[in-house]
Amino acid sequence: MGEGVLTTGFQRRNGELRCDDVSLRSIAAAVGTPSYVYSAAAVRDAYGRLETALAGLPAHIHYAMKANSNLAVLRVLRACGAGVDVVSSGELHRALLAGFSGSQIVFAGVGKTRAELEHALHVGVQCVNVESEAELELLSHVAIARGAIVPVSLRINPGVANVTAGHAYIATGEAGSKFGIPLARGLKAAARADALPGIELVGLDMHIGSQIADVEAFADAQRRLRGLLDGVRAAGITTIRSVDVGGGFPVAYHDAEPTADLDGFARVLRDTFGDADVALIVEPGRFLVAEAGVLLTEVLYRKESAPKHFMVVDAGMNDLLRPSHYAAYHEIEPVFESAAPLQVVDVVGPVCESGDFLALNRSMPDVGAGTLLAVRNAGAYGYVMSSTYNSRPRPAEVLVEGDRWAIVALRESQDDMVRLERIAPDWRSA
Repeated sequence: MGEGVLTTGFQRRNGELRCDDVSLRSIAAAVGTPSYVYSAAAVRDAYGRLETALAGLPAHIHYAMKANSNLAVLRVLRACGAGVDVVSSGELHRALLAGFSGSQIVFAGVGKTRAELEHALHVGVQCVNVESEAELELLSHVAIARGAIVPVSLRINPGVANVTAGHAYIATGEAGSKFGIPLARGLKAAARADALPGIELVGLDMHIGSQIADVEAFADAQRRLRGLLDGVRAAGITTIRSVDVGGGFPVAYHDAEPTADLDGFARVLRDTFGDADVALIVEPGRFLVAEAGVLLTEVLYRKESAPKHFMVVDAGMNDLLRPSHYAAYHEIEPVFESAAPLQVVDVVGPVCESGDFLALNRSMPDVGAGTLLAVRNAGAYGYVMSSTYNSRPRPAEVLVEGDRWAIVALRESQDDMVRLERIAPDWRSA
């Protein structure tokens, strides 16, 4: 690429990895490390690819904001035309701050409290995705107390096994999962929802997990949901006007993994619901933001403990939990190309845990202290899963727009970490 030519996402120019048209080295110099850096253009590109694949379908994209809930990132997606899928009152609060209206918000989640259900009714969400019969009963009581009618979608667990290309923790559609109402009880739950005061059954919902590369497994789940929809209508329940088909479109974290067959997924939806007279809700999270982010980190030390070689960096499991929690793979590369010979190393962080690593037995250029590294595809489930373990402040977040960048989350300070604590408790009598 020649100078002055804008790029989208993360590409190299003259040996340096850049975000759009901004130097990652300049961001690290100004903001410090570790820091997350996101490309607004890459988010829009992913959204556009999915929107193109869904063209001609009565489908709307609701971003699953658990993947990355930064307010500035949410505003990028809102400008694209997305709605959001939230799973807590805190996410609902963030969505409203980012400018989404209640009618653009679907409230999901397996363990909603009464207070969260009241919050959902107060802001007038598009629908509440109910995950159990007990939640359905509670929501009816909340609605009656408020003199409201709440639109409800039933989340169904279709019992589809082995759909996830990744870790078992990101599979949500298998029998025995905590998520959703088992398919065999779906018709009974729909009849109960139809009979309960304060409830309007408007939809069916399903999400079978993340990193779903197998289009046929996706199709199997959708066919089961269509069968339930037909059964519900045959039982005389005619209020269902939408089906939430979930998300889970895969991201290739390394070359050996498949990319998302968006046209294949869209074809399944056309074949399954083309004649169903329902609107479709699609709820991608990772697909829209993972490739749009990197985590910048600096090498602190090199050390050996035979037979191991270690690259100690300033980002740890408190900053990016996925490698430790899911055994997840992220490409890690020097921001500046290196001619150093390759060495098999463990890339480890500063946290006092043996599980604190970003990569194990990874072949990388044998670079030393002071080298700036980029952990790729870190835009999803990165900062949102970070913590202050070991009293380490959470990193900064930066958003890049073309040749401009801005800090969109300040680096947490040590004072920030203790702000809610009390050295001298305000004791109260029993």
